[in-house]
Amino acid sequence: MSKRNHSYVEESAVIALVVQQRPSLALFDAVAIIVGIVIGAGIFQTPAFVAANAGSDVAVLLLWLLGGAVSFVGALCYAELATTYPDVGGTYYYLKRAFGRPTAFLFAWARMTVIQTGSIVLLAFVFGDYFSGLLPLAGIYSPSIYAALVIILLTGLNILGLCPGKWTQNWLTAAKVLGLLLVVIIGIFSNATPAAPTTTSTSTNWGLAMVFVLLSFGGWNEAAYISAEIKNRKRNMVRSLLWSIGIITSIYVLINLAYLRGLGLTAMAKSEAVGAALMDRVAGTPGAIFLSVLVAICTLGAINATILTGARSNFALGQDFSLFRFMGHWQQGKETPIQALLLQGIASLSLVFLGTITRNGFETMVDYTAPVFWFFFLLSAISLFVLRRKDPEIARPFQVPFYPWIPLLFCLICGYLLYSSLAYTGIGAITGVLVVLAGIPLLLWNQYRHI
Repeated sequence: MSKRNHSYVEESAVIALVVQQRPSLALFDAVAIIVGIVIGAGIFQTPAFVAANAGSDVAVLLLWLLGGAVSFVGALCYAELATTYPDVGGTYYYLKRAFGRPTAFLFAWARMTVIQTGSIVLLAFVFGDYFSGLLPLAGIYSPSIYAALVIILLTGLNILGLCPGKWTQNWLTAAKVLGLLLVVIIGIFSNATPAAPTTTSTSTNWGLAMVFVLLSFGGWNEAAYISAEIKNRKRNMVRSLLWSIGIITSIYVLINLAYLRGLGLTAMAKSEAVGAALMDRVAGTPGAIFLSVLVAICTLGAINATILTGARSNFALGQDFSLFRFMGHWQQGKETPIQALLLQGIASLSLVFLGTITRNGFETMVDYTAPVFWFFFLLSAISLFVLRRKDPEIARPFQVPFYPWIPLLFCLICGYLLYSSLAYTGIGAITGVLVVLAGIPLLLWNQYRHI
């Protein structure tokens, strides 16, 4: 094979000790991984915000279907990138090849300080909202206290080593599917009459609603990180993405239909824990308690997984950039990067404080992560055009159909969501952008040290 066609397997700067992986993931394995990453406890929280900005029952369902369509378009673009450059660095690698190391550094910095930590805290506030319904601690501060405690406990668990973290993750994951199935079955087949009219909500803002919809779809792009390990990559990479998005969209539409049928649009929009509210209405207090426990458990699983993967990407950053070398130490016996975990935990706790002072932790974390997420998603979409020009001779096992129109459509969608996440959000968005910009002096300082 030519050097040109081997260019995508050179060592990624963000990954330490890259090992050539044997393809070992079948189609079913890949679909299970992607679906498991995407479907988290957010689906028990975001539907309330979508309902509050949709304007009608029909609009709610259409927005979730639209979220699936947007993800489908994006998946076609990522399928070309992932099959052409099957590198364990994923998005980092695409950005590095297309735009150079500085852009890739800012992505890694954003992932460390905003995207990953923001996701941890967002999930922690979901846990706090639901568990506060079971055992309130300190009034309005109860969700924040629970959020901080769960971050401390799960960070500590992962510091103990990889095995405890993996064991915990295994038994927590199953509760997610059970909770979703329970909500769908009870909500759709209940005979409860909605408590409020279902024709209008408090406002109509589809741009903001889509920010929350696509937050719940976030994660399918993580397929890029397993692209090097998928069997029959040319065929199964594309199929795994499309099958996964189809399954996820179906589940999301069904569960929102259950919410609408059991609660009605207005009650759904006003609920702070929409899943528990549904169960309380159709099954009474025992049903609400049962679902709250399930949601709390599956949220714990999502937080634990995010803590584990986030710390490892931070470790890789420490390996690649000397300025962050303190994070690049691996505890061999425990198989975990302790310093990276500690820094991630401290950063996450600071974001809990930000969510607390704004009095709306979950929504603030959405604001905090969304603009940064969509900015780098937009750059990833643009990288497809850049890499087509820079690497015209490289083998492309899968090519986006209707090029350049499909990638251009995805760029426009990402641009609109970036605009919406900035225009319709508050202090959290400003903070997130400023944190990313703070990485620029660090990048310049790192480069200066090596002149």
